[in-house]
Amino acid sequence: MNSVAEIEQEIKSVEKELNKVGSEIAKWKNRQRELQEKKTLLRKTIDKIKSESLAKVDWAGTTYEWSEDVNRVLRHTFKLNSFRPKQLSAINSTIAGQHALVVMPTGAGKSLCYQLPALIKPGITIVISPLISLMEDQVRLLTIRNIPAKLITSTTSRDETTAVLNLLKDKNTPIKLLYVTPERLAKSKMFMANLQKCYADGRLQRIAIDEVHCCSQWGHDFRPDYKFLGILSGMFPNVPILGLTATATAHVLNDVQKILNIQGCLVIKSTFNRPNLFYKILEKPTSQEECVTILEKLLKFRYKGESGIIYTNSIKECQDLAEELRKRGLKVGCYHAQMEACSRSKVHSKWHDKYYQAIVATVAFGMGIDKPDVRFIIHHTISKSMENYYQESGRAGRDGKRAECVTLFRMQDIFKVSPMVFSSAGNLDKLYGMIKYCLNGKYCRRQLIAEHFEEDWGLADCNKMCDVCTNPCSVLKEISLENHCQAISCVFDKAESTDTKLTAQKLLSAWFLTGPVNLRHKCVEPKFSRNLGEDVIAFLLINGYIVEDFHFTPYSTISYLKKGPNMESVTDVDFSLKMTVRKYSNFDLDRPAPRDLESKESSNDEVRQESPEKSKKVSPIAEPKAKKSKRLIIDSDED
Repeated sequence: MNSVAEIEQEIKSVEKELNKVGSEIAKWKNRQRELQEKKTLLRKTIDKIKSESLAKVDWAGTTYEWSEDVNRVLRHTFKLNSFRPKQLSAINSTIAGQHALVVMPTGAGKSLCYQLPALIKPGITIVISPLISLMEDQVRLLTIRNIPAKLITSTTSRDETTAVLNLLKDKNTPIKLLYVTPERLAKSKMFMANLQKCYADGRLQRIAIDEVHCCSQWGHDFRPDYKFLGILSGMFPNVPILGLTATATAHVLNDVQKILNIQGCLVIKSTFNRPNLFYKILEKPTSQEECVTILEKLLKFRYKGESGIIYTNSIKECQDLAEELRKRGLKVGCYHAQMEACSRSKVHSKWHDKYYQAIVATVAFGMGIDKPDVRFIIHHTISKSMENYYQESGRAGRDGKRAECVTLFRMQDIFKVSPMVFSSAGNLDKLYGMIKYCLNGKYCRRQLIAEHFEEDWGLADCNKMCDVCTNPCSVLKEISLENHCQAISCVFDKAESTDTKLTAQKLLSAWFLTGPVNLRHKCVEPKFSRNLGEDVIAFLLINGYIVEDFHFTPYSTISYLKKGPNMESVTDVDFSLKMTVRKYSNFDLDRPAPRDLESKESSNDEVRQESPEKSKKVSPIAEPKAKKSKRLIIDSDED
């Protein structure tokens, strides 16, 4: 029998061999990962080549075998004389049997891209849509045009649902379009069985997926049931899938193709620019009463007799704001997700018929609304992302006439929204992108939107239809933040030493030497206004000098602030950080808004670029190209 020493020696030998094997395994795993990455890259290259090849086809042509039928249906059924940009390309490609993703701005006519093709060839088009109000609107309008269409929703009676399901199996059914929610496909085996029977009989013409960005977790309205739609291309081969959205980056579009199993499909993109929309950021007062007064003036004077939407952050805010505006004699409706479906429909109808001037709503309202004459969109609180903002503001001016998109912004709103979004990966970065847009006072707002959606617009694409371009300033004032960063860093150190958690307001007070004595720094007190101080905090937050630290309570989630990774650099000898002081242009609350695209706001005589003592807004360290202008560097502690 071996001695203990001999056995231990053998164990060491085994361990040595195990380490050698482990190294080999790690090496081969690394090689496996490299090959997988290479395989993925090659597949993406193939998909890109396929998409580019399809994009070279003249889908906007008028010599297809169905072109005469398309023009006849356009004129006689839809009473239109011509197509909007990219509509004909989408229509021809889906009739030709191609899978396609269509990206068009809100109001560009996405619904025609599947409604018209449904009337060209025999069979049924299934339209998958996330909102009942959208489906109800479209089915109502189709019925008026004598186009046979049905819908199945959660509010549809059992008898009516059964009747519609039977129509799917009926070879002689007159129905051309059937609207359903993604939840219907994901959770109703009866529906899927009937749909398979429809396909087996050769009557499933196409599947249109509206708001297709909801498939992707990187999209701003991700819905889990959209994931189920990935089985459709395999279950119904040779049936074209047409995905449509108003907001999707290249990353989201690639993700959607993968989820739907239509990699390498045709991608049709219309420009995101809405030239008839005027973009404006307004300073939001600290008190709710002052804020309501601004809204009251806007509705009673600037937008008198016009229709619009006021977006809020929460159901309570929505209800309270609607009640306050009604007390001031304004006819406004209240709309949020917790209302009964019939109540929401009534509010929608009253607004559509102009009984209500405006709807005070959460984001539950608006997707797919069919009201072309919306003249204003007001964001009482900032949107959760640039995608959300673009889609929400895009509900204005669908008739092509001038409309305004006004956002009320101040720092505290950041911390109302961030606890709602931080739990999902990437959502905080999306929110911070929206904050950069609001803080900006240097670059054309359209330019920022264009860069977000990976487009390139020039100054002519704005045509002075944003508050920055309307009143350009030849001298940009910048404020030096080096000393202030050190003061704020000192406040964080004192808070950590006393185990104190800092909210944004508590940090601001300590920095301005008005908070608790044990948190105050010994640096120089800021000589500018607290309003500008708020923007400095927001600026440092979106640039990584400050980060949010979320804590749960039994009833809410609170955002505290702490040092960010970039704060370590403030003690470097060569550290430098500048922030552009944002200017405010004139915006008349008590005079009617301009009516046409040529009309502008007041001239530069009305513009005031405030000194740091009175300044309200700032712009971030921005990436876009800016018009050349002089810079005036200001010592942050002096006028």
